[in-house]
Amino acid sequence: MRSFATLLFTRTNLSPRRKIIFPCVLTFAAQCWLAGGILPATKHEVANAQEMGPGPQRPDEQSAPPSQAPDLSVPQGPAPQSSAPEPAAPPFDPAIFQKPVPSDQLTFLSAFNGQQSSDVAQDKQFKKLLHAVLPDCLFHYGHDMSVVDAIETALAGPSLPVQIRDGRYVMVSGSSGPNVWGRGFMWIDMQTGIALGGFYFHPTNGEPTPTLTILSKQVKEKSLEMSQLPRAFEDDLYQWFGPARISPVTIRYFITGKNEKILLAHDEDYCASAPGENAPDQDTCEQMNADAADLDMTGAYYLEQTDHIPNATERTITGDEQVAWIEIRDDTCRANGDPLRCHIRMTREHTRVIVNRPPPPHGPAPRH
Repeated sequence: MRSFATLLFTRTNLSPRRKIIFPCVLTFAAQCWLAGGILPATKHEVANAQEMGPGPQRPDEQSAPPSQAPDLSVPQGPAPQSSAPEPAAPPFDPAIFQKPVPSDQLTFLSAFNGQQSSDVAQDKQFKKLLHAVLPDCLFHYGHDMSVVDAIETALAGPSLPVQIRDGRYVMVSGSSGPNVWGRGFMWIDMQTGIALGGFYFHPTNGEPTPTLTILSKQVKEKSLEMSQLPRAFEDDLYQWFGPARISPVTIRYFITGKNEKILLAHDEDYCASAPGENAPDQDTCEQMNADAADLDMTGAYYLEQTDHIPNATERTITGDEQVAWIEIRDDTCRANGDPLRCHIRMTREHTRVIVNRPPPPHGPAPRH
């Protein structure tokens, strides 16, 4: 995977427009990624954007639902053309958030603005809120613990001040020290009652690493893409990546109210730019899109192998099907006029097939 340390991300809201620019730009790779273990300390190509580039943009939230697109996960006939339109990203749907917290039960959070997150984590009302909105299942962070304990562990460590944006969006975040690079947060919309937790760390047991897992008891979907979550959450998440020293392109999961771990797919377009903004460096942003697609496919295979169990700790297994499909994709895209765009499109389509197909049968263990 290429490193994108020197790319500045500009996030743009639909209305009003604002920018979020990540710190740790020129020294991000050396000081943050390598020192923190986000990437191995070996030679990596660093993509140097020639001008300030915008971060991933979302299609208009009023856009039409995605249309049926041909399945390119297993290529048939001529190689897919890079000019073919991709399915539109699904819009944010508030209905997927069940049993939001009544707004009058969240007003107490306003008093925490600017306080250290570690202090807020000790508040009895805040602890009660965590139990109300986070899934009731085990999470493996070094050892099995509850999801609530994992978040509280992160918030109890070195923390950032609580931030409340626009009088409603609350971000409480902290870290659990250098151990496998644990980082966590709670995000709450005090008006709608939507609440989402997040936990990032580096598993060391052979599973894909690093990972970012979003957590909410309010969501019970079988599959998710980033555009289905609130735009304000996405903006604040990308703002959090900077001080937390996290790459925006990483494997992402979501643990739901059904206590299932599902894929939270990247549907951001890192090459999109808002009107009037400088376009990002095309080579850099397209490689980010390709890396995001590859990571989504890796995560989808791992979730299928582990039956979507939240605290699974099995090693990643690269199966014959995966190897064969990658060979077909690479051969197909090598003959395409735009190999990287072909790679992105085919990988995304194949990931959707993995996510939506029935679980594989589990027969008896083979005899030796």
